[in-house]
Amino acid sequence: MNKKNIINIITILFFLLILNSAGEKLYKRFDITADQRYTLSEMTSDLVSTIKDPLIINVYLEGDFPSEFKRLQIETRQFLDELKSLNNNIHFQFINPDNIREKLIKKGMIPSQLTNQDEGKITETIIFPWAEISYRNKRENVSLLSNKIFKNQESKLQNAVEKLEYSFAIHISSLLKSKKPSIAVLSGNGELDDLYLYSFLSTIKNKYKLAKFTLDSVQKKPKETLNDLKSYDLALIAKPTQRFTEKEKFVLDQYIANGGKSIWMIDNNFSDTDSLYNEGKMMAFPRDLNLTDLLFNYQIRINNKLIQDLYSAKIPLATGNIGKQTQFQHLNWFYNPLVNGNPNHSITKNISPVKFEFTTQIDILKGDIKKTPLLVSSGLTKKIGTPTFIELNSIAEKPKQNEYKAGPQIFAILLEGKFPSAYKNRTKPFNITDNFIEESADNKMIVISDGDIAKNQILKGKPHDLEMDKWTGAIYGNKEFLLNSVDYLLNESELISLRNKTLQINLIDKKKAFNEKRNWQLLNIIMPITLLIIFAVAFNYLRKRRYSKI
Repeated sequence: MNKKNIINIITILFFLLILNSAGEKLYKRFDITADQRYTLSEMTSDLVSTIKDPLIINVYLEGDFPSEFKRLQIETRQFLDELKSLNNNIHFQFINPDNIREKLIKKGMIPSQLTNQDEGKITETIIFPWAEISYRNKRENVSLLSNKIFKNQESKLQNAVEKLEYSFAIHISSLLKSKKPSIAVLSGNGELDDLYLYSFLSTIKNKYKLAKFTLDSVQKKPKETLNDLKSYDLALIAKPTQRFTEKEKFVLDQYIANGGKSIWMIDNNFSDTDSLYNEGKMMAFPRDLNLTDLLFNYQIRINNKLIQDLYSAKIPLATGNIGKQTQFQHLNWFYNPLVNGNPNHSITKNISPVKFEFTTQIDILKGDIKKTPLLVSSGLTKKIGTPTFIELNSIAEKPKQNEYKAGPQIFAILLEGKFPSAYKNRTKPFNITDNFIEESADNKMIVISDGDIAKNQILKGKPHDLEMDKWTGAIYGNKEFLLNSVDYLLNESELISLRNKTLQINLIDKKKAFNEKRNWQLLNIIMPITLLIIFAVAFNYLRKRRYSKI
């Protein structure tokens, strides 16, 4: 070996050493996927950067389970690798839950039962799609699989992968916070019972501190009631049915003037749907909640006219009997508008259509408060004045399209700005002297002209998922809209984009794979042998041709 070759080898080794050293210090990952699925959001990156102590993540997606859910395991591992690459305080491990099932169940991790069909054989598998995050002295469980019902397991997997970043981000954020934002669920004016709000409230209780708050105490202790309410960050007013007193209104007025956020779900008409379905008819008439002047002060008005919309949800209707079995048909009920969200706002972007029931429209008044319509009907609407009789058999009548020309109607609106007190130039129901606020600082609220938007159905005595109709199986965006609304009002709007994140996952078509299985097996057997024979023949031919000339 000459001197020149030795110098070249030393030079190459030197550059390899430099490259290896640079590779250890200069670490960079590249995401070349079309949907950027391995790129963390700015919000998640900022959140992870604030972790100062070891954060331990135990993932119980280990063991023998259907192949499509191996994909969830892989996606979870890759996601956690991304987190760890940003902060070395993050440590994770995958644990087989087979020997610790009872322990996990006691911690609140309920297993999922999966049905797998392979070559005509149906098998059932129990898995624990959970992760456990520990930070300092706090611990939270992360559900990696939604409890809601999907059309098939592929759709369930798609949803699980899409929500991975959101699922971990929301719990890490909760662990890092010293105090959770608090929400007051108002009662005392005939609001919806907890049973009918269960689907919505049970979803937000892990992220926010929930408490029942009654306004009944206003009559005896108005000042104390106001001070107690001011300790909450958000007030939920879900379908009040009883008139508000002036003292109760004043408490709400000053709560908002002091910066309290609020979501109003108001039914301005009385409509007894039980009478409609049991007797075939009902009477809808205006309900006086004594809130008109308060909302007018926020530059909106909830009308009393019912809205029919040709773009509507379906309800089941008995159409006859076959033997002793009642037959049902799903028909469009124009009193239940199905509304798409405003695509230009994060609260309503990419959510499913929202279902309303016997709703009225919101009128916008002039003023400096910023008003953003969130849920607006189609243009094919009709206004029905109240009081009026509504008969169920009208569902069979063919609509006359020329009657449905009232145009788009607003059903939910976001208000942002400085809210003036409705009692600025009025006699106060009770005296708070120096503590009276004439106008709030920048604040925001959401007003919805349907009290039933958050009301879940009851199935076999238990609350049904708000996202799905128990009769038709249709998926609605009511829960997602309400969750986004709460996040937005409590300045968690960055989490909304994570919840609405969509990915395209290419899954195997099981039916096609089963039908073409024999063809691919034959191809995998015959093709290598065929190629080997072609190579052997060609090799022998070229070899004979070459050496025959010698």
